[in-house]
Amino acid sequence: MMVQRWDPFREMRWMQENMNQMRRGFSPAAGGNGGTAGWAIPLNVVQDDESIVVYASMPGIDPADLNVTVDNDVLTIRGQTATEGERKEGNYLMREMHTGSFQRSLRLPDTLDVDKAQSSYDNGVLTISLPKVEARQARQLPVTVGANGHSTEGETSEE
Repeated sequence: MMVQRWDPFREMRWMQENMNQMRRGFSPAAGGNGGTAGWAIPLNVVQDDESIVVYASMPGIDPADLNVTVDNDVLTIRGQTATEGERKEGNYLMREMHTGSFQRSLRLPDTLDVDKAQSSYDNGVLTISLPKVEARQARQLPVTVGANGHSTEGETSEE
C-alpha cells in the first residue's frame, strides 16, 4: 500500500466534480429525468462562398422520425428515439445514450435561399445544405449637375 499525503482540497474538488456530473445528468439539455425538453443534438455548421451546410450527428435515428423545418430564418430539427424499457438485468455503470424526444433550433442569416435547401441522412449524420442567395449587382446611376438636372458632360464653361 502506498502512503499518500492527505489533501482536503482534492477531496472537495472530487466532490464538486461528482455534484456537477450529477447535475448535468438531470438537466433538460442533457436529456435527464429532470426536464422534458429532451436532449441537444451536436451540430457542425460550415460556411463557404456558395452555401451554409449543417451537419447534425444522430446515430441510430430512423429518418422517418425526423422533422426538419425552416420558419422565419430559424432551422429546427425535431425527432424522437424509441425509449428503451427499464433494464431488469444488472445495473448501469454508465449511461450516456439518450432516448426520447429531441429538438435543436438554429437562427440562419437572411442571405440564404431556403427554397433550394436540400437535406440527406447517411450513416447517422443529417446534412442540410442551404445555398446563399446570389448577390444583387449594384446599379450605377448617372450623376447630373445643375439646377435643370441636365448632364454637363463634355461642356466647358467660359468666364
